[in-house]
Amino acid sequence: MNDSPAAGAPRLSDRQRINWLRLIRTENVGPATFRDLINRFGSAEIAIEMLPELMMSGGASRVIRIPTVAQAEAELEAARKHGSRFIAIGEADYPQYLRRMDHPPPLVAVKGTPAVFLLPPIAIVGARNASLAGIKMARTLAADLGRDGYSIVSGLARGIDTAAHQGAIATGTVAVLAGGLDQPYPPENIELCNEIAGRGGAVISEMPFGWEPRAKDFPRRNRIVAGLALGLVVVEAAQRSGSLISARLAGEMGRLVFAVPGSPLDPRAAGTNGLLKDGAILVTEARDVAEQIAPLIGQPLPPPVSLEEPPDFSATPPPADDDRSRVIEALGPVPVGIDEIIRHTGLHPAQVFMILLELDLAGRLERHSGGSVSLLTVDP
Repeated sequence: MNDSPAAGAPRLSDRQRINWLRLIRTENVGPATFRDLINRFGSAEIAIEMLPELMMSGGASRVIRIPTVAQAEAELEAARKHGSRFIAIGEADYPQYLRRMDHPPPLVAVKGTPAVFLLPPIAIVGARNASLAGIKMARTLAADLGRDGYSIVSGLARGIDTAAHQGAIATGTVAVLAGGLDQPYPPENIELCNEIAGRGGAVISEMPFGWEPRAKDFPRRNRIVAGLALGLVVVEAAQRSGSLISARLAGEMGRLVFAVPGSPLDPRAAGTNGLLKDGAILVTEARDVAEQIAPLIGQPLPPPVSLEEPPDFSATPPPADDDRSRVIEALGPVPVGIDEIIRHTGLHPAQVFMILLELDLAGRLERHSGGSVSLLTVDP
């Protein structure tokens, strides 16, 4: 799968874009599985043809539904009517830092001005039930960093996210949605969402049009927020919060993590103060962030903690049933590294990757950060 940046980068044909959308919208196909399928079969069109066989080889009890060409065309048309479009990884307008994250989404829907992705990005996140002081701090940080030439990335949530977008509305901000582009959440931020897209910023989502966000979709959104930016600032966050998930993901991706200190008596500062104890960079003004981010602009990001590229699948014969049994026996509910599976089974890496791909498509595999995997039980 081509993920090289750049001006003059190739564009998908209409047929390729339809098949990419069909493949990524298929149940059990996430960014990592999408990448493996493209690497194995060379195109989304051929991968789609092979899906039923792969699913059954992985032990699926049924062949899952694959979106039709008509359904993919309908979603592309919905995007066009909404004033947005789908951008594929490898195309020139794909966000430059997102393509360097662990398993980037192969397609993102974008409304607004993709040029905002060329500005060095900084994410600002925090509590929904933010204090007035926290809201003022987020808005001030965003405005000051925006005037210094940075774009501000956040998740359009109430509280700190809203303040960050408002602070950077005039200089360029990116809102990441947990649902489809036509389903911004919360509803009171619909006008803000439209204003972001209309004033030089962008609204972005990896989710289908018409998709109403569920609780489990917000961690996926947080992953995109972290992946879009060079660094992530947490202004206020309780001990158990989505903002701390974003901070953890940012750290795993090699991004800088910043935190604004708060009163030990305020539960909304417990998470940020904890981050500072764990080594986050202390922030009291925009300069604290800019001084750390400026040297990174234009430099290659460190590679995320993830898998290496899959080996050449054509180098070895396809796995046999005995090979599948050996891999399944090596797996369990506890995550293990793929290199450990390869050493334990003695199989060629390409065969192990292929078996894991089959299990993933059958809904029997769970992928974890750092490239480890575990086995899921299949519902009868």
